[in-house]
Amino acid sequence: MGILDKLRSGLAKTKSRLAGGIKSVLTLGRAVDEDLLEELEESLLLSDVGPATTADLLDAVREGARKDRLKTAEDVQAFLQHEIAARLAMGGTDLAKTDDGPTVVLVCGVNGSGKTTSIGKLTSWLRKQGHSVVLGAADTFRAAAVEQLTIWSERNGVDIVKQATGADPAAVAFDACQAGRGRGADYVIIDTAGRLHTQENLMQELGKIKRVAGKAIPGAPHEVLLVVDSTTGQNAVRQAELFNEVAEVTGLFVSKLDGTAKGGAVIAIRDTVGVPVKFVGLGEQIDDIEPFDAEKFATVLFE
Repeated sequence: MGILDKLRSGLAKTKSRLAGGIKSVLTLGRAVDEDLLEELEESLLLSDVGPATTADLLDAVREGARKDRLKTAEDVQAFLQHEIAARLAMGGTDLAKTDDGPTVVLVCGVNGSGKTTSIGKLTSWLRKQGHSVVLGAADTFRAAAVEQLTIWSERNGVDIVKQATGADPAAVAFDACQAGRGRGADYVIIDTAGRLHTQENLMQELGKIKRVAGKAIPGAPHEVLLVVDSTTGQNAVRQAELFNEVAEVTGLFVSKLDGTAKGGAVIAIRDTVGVPVKFVGLGEQIDDIEPFDAEKFATVLFE
């Protein structure tokens, strides 16, 4: 299955809600007036695009209509596709890669977001690009988390650095960075506890892991990926805001995109947090991962 086919399949529910709703509003030949804009606003909000992003998009449509650039509903649809693609492409979507030493990727997210599974998919994708990977099991609060990551390391044929349950997560991160450097790995991916964003002490621990990684390898972590569960819609937006305050998130991995009609939240998160989407999860299999392509995303939504 090609990339576009995977996206079509994975975005089927979102497409039905977002593009289906928009197309029901933007009927052939309809004039751009306040009634149309009001219905368009409702359609965008129902798709979890979010109030701030929806307001921005509507303001842009109004401005285009005022200047006679957008005269018909068809014009508006083409404009929205272009505008959404442009917003999602801002900041670049490529995963970081250092020239000297391993690239350290810190992965965070709340419980149930699909974080450890997303790490397994990312590791598989990197291996297929010819990269060597070392995993760091810094989620030491739950034995099951270490066991799950160990299974993913075995499935992908990569080394894992881990300690006993209850060990200092920052120490595990430090050891993983050192192991990655010693073994000449291209990437070190560090798993962290599925922290509830309301638990201040755990969020502080995440900040500590980030600082310790920088001591092990100057400049690390080079990428801080936040895994967000797209099925949670606007809740994912708030999570992204809070994690960004602590860990300075550099990119998003949007999981479970195949199981929701709330994929419009991808646009809202990008606008709110200001960091690019870098990967999307489109299913439960190890290969159900795609590097994010804003143009293709918007094309599939509106085709």
